[in-house]
Amino acid sequence: MSGTLSVLPLGGLGEIGKNMTVVEFDDRLIIVDTGLRFPTAEQVGIDLVLPDFGVLRDRVDDIEAIVVTHGHEDHLGALPWVLRELAVDIPVFGRPLTMAMARSKLDEHKLREAECTDVKGDEVLELGPFDVELVHMTHSIPDAAGVAITTDLGTIFVTGDYRFDQTPVDGRPPDFARLGRFASDEDGLLLLVGDSTNVDRAGWSPSESAVGGHLEDVFSRCDGRIVVTCFASNIHRVQQVVDAAAALGRKVCLLGRSMRKNINIGRSLGHIEVPEGMLIGPRELDDFADDRVVIVSTGSQGEPLSALRRMAHNDHPHVELRRGDTVVFSATPIPGNERAVNETIDRLYHIGCRVITARDAPIHASGHGYAEEVKLLLNLTKPRFVLPAHGDHKRLHLHGQLAESVGVDADCIFPGENGKPLELDAKGARWGKRVKSGMIFVDGVDIGDPADVALRDRRMLSADGIFVVVATISEQDGSSVAEPEVIFRGVPYPDDAEGLLDDLRKTVDDSLARAARDEVREVDLLQQILHDDLAAFVYERLRRRPMVLPVVVEV
Repeated sequence: MSGTLSVLPLGGLGEIGKNMTVVEFDDRLIIVDTGLRFPTAEQVGIDLVLPDFGVLRDRVDDIEAIVVTHGHEDHLGALPWVLRELAVDIPVFGRPLTMAMARSKLDEHKLREAECTDVKGDEVLELGPFDVELVHMTHSIPDAAGVAITTDLGTIFVTGDYRFDQTPVDGRPPDFARLGRFASDEDGLLLLVGDSTNVDRAGWSPSESAVGGHLEDVFSRCDGRIVVTCFASNIHRVQQVVDAAAALGRKVCLLGRSMRKNINIGRSLGHIEVPEGMLIGPRELDDFADDRVVIVSTGSQGEPLSALRRMAHNDHPHVELRRGDTVVFSATPIPGNERAVNETIDRLYHIGCRVITARDAPIHASGHGYAEEVKLLLNLTKPRFVLPAHGDHKRLHLHGQLAESVGVDADCIFPGENGKPLELDAKGARWGKRVKSGMIFVDGVDIGDPADVALRDRRMLSADGIFVVVATISEQDGSSVAEPEVIFRGVPYPDDAEGLLDDLRKTVDDSLARAARDEVREVDLLQQILHDDLAAFVYERLRRRPMVLPVVVEV
């Protein structure tokens, strides 16, 4: 073995989401996954959160390829921004469904010239000093794969998201034979970069195929319309909804742009089979009795613009929920989304819907393996070193404990952090020099790094509103020459609003008069004085701290 192999996580460690890992050998780079995550409640006005890949900007010419493990947003979603910011001609590789989803996403961003290549079967990609192989794994989306990267130093295996489902819906269990060969290869497996999502759950995850029967059982006890919400990319789950609906003589309507898009892609690649005439459009729902339809909708995570969220707020153009409808949550909240999901559920109860979640019936199976599956993978591959990934710090450390329990030396387990590279050579493994990592925010279609002050201002606006005060003063002596104009939005004001406005205007006049006496003429200073006086007045009267924006106009 020769050379130094570096594995740099830019996302996915210490968090759930925005997975991105850079593998370097012989001054060449492979990027595994380009994921995103959705903003927290505190990141007001932010649409998406991407990994900070700025460290790659000066090394674009060193990038051999991007390899994507599967089509979920937390592994694929940042691809358009990564290609746009780095270079649109970086080759992208993945299984056929993953690449079909990538092309669709890139097409939306008008990046049609990007090169996405399907990797089929046991094809080995020769990419500079890397031999790259995609190993079939089972997850909650078809065509999921782990990435084996072989160099002169040895082989590392990035699992992606996986579980060991031995009775999957598509009949393709994980490639146990290939996983076992890692241990029997001449040099063994150098490093395992493993999924940690469910390491805190004992035992084995239930099979996806078991969900179908439970869905049919739930459907059989519903008299009215049924709305099932799940991840738009969970094609196997939609297949089981379709099968259950067909068994009970119900039609299926797909709601949500991403749901329709992904199912069309899945059908074109043979991952989902829908009987002829089974699907109906939203405008056809009223043509069928309530007990003859099933609606499959996006919104299982309470996303603000999703179909289910809009239905819960009576804002959907085609579907109005009503008493007697049953809403089935065939998904569990991603950590951080619990509040949004609970708010949606509460709205559904207010309407009069019956709500069924995974707590009420076994209608969901996680796509991530439990503790016994993590141990099985460790025993199958027998890695020399282990880098837990895809999880918060608690899960990373629990993954390390599982590795130690099956015989991996404690000194060979590296629970890490984003931006902290693990360097491997013939002497062993050690942490390298930390590089800049963090978050890039997407606000609208632009990316950037809104300063803390911007997010703080947005939180202030959302909580307490804004006052805009326009004061007109004489250029000669700074005295007020017109009644101040006061505009406020989102401010909880008292019943005596007119009295509050009169007092605000008086405060403005008093501040300007004092400034004139003190011969303060600079507009910036006048605006600062007005801001301080008005903020103090508003807090005294309302016990709130809205944003105060004074505007001084000289005439």
